[in-house]
Amino acid sequence: MLKFTPLLLAILYGLVMYQFSAWRTRKELDARSTELADPDLNKLTDRMAAALELPRIRVHIYEVEPVNGLAAPDGRIFITRGFFQRYRAGEVSAEEMASVIAHELGHVALGHTRKRMIDFSGQNAMRTALALILSRFLPGIGVWIANTLTSLVAARLSRNDEYEADAYASALLMKAGIGVEPQKTLFRKLDALTQSRGGVTPAWLMSHPKTDDRIKAIEANQLRWKA
Repeated sequence: MLKFTPLLLAILYGLVMYQFSAWRTRKELDARSTELADPDLNKLTDRMAAALELPRIRVHIYEVEPVNGLAAPDGRIFITRGFFQRYRAGEVSAEEMASVIAHELGHVALGHTRKRMIDFSGQNAMRTALALILSRFLPGIGVWIANTLTSLVAARLSRNDEYEADAYASALLMKAGIGVEPQKTLFRKLDALTQSRGGVTPAWLMSHPKTDDRIKAIEANQLRWKA
């Protein structure tokens, strides 16, 4: 039993840290967000709500500058003030913003926000177990190898979630009569919008898939669904 204690403690630690992180995130979002009240965007969210047979889709503005959208652990959808300002400046269209909202709805509908609790605790357990084993054979670098391997697993899981949310968004945008073109054009703008750094991260280590790969997947779904 004692030999499993570090693993059990790692799982417990992961669960506790996730709950704390979710509580802190919810408190932060409550304090720094307001409901979206843009007429053009609301018309598009109403069309998506009708496609989903929902009374309405609530979207909130999170008062931070980085360009991003997010689905909170409690299921709420947010776009950042920085993203909204790019839209108001004409750099992003209403339809492109709708594609972001559709993507985040996908994360909620597909259970990604809930699944992350399991992933988070499992990754902590994996990191601890690997570090204990590898450190015996590779003192000094065992922990580094364990962290790297765990990061690779986490990145792969995250990329799978992104592809699934993209596919959900594509289906919703098509059903709502908006189409997937705004989804594709937004992806082509993302590097400039997020002011990405000059260094290139290998695609297999990125938490998000490469832009070209995401667009190809969307186009493949589009052709298959039209057939």
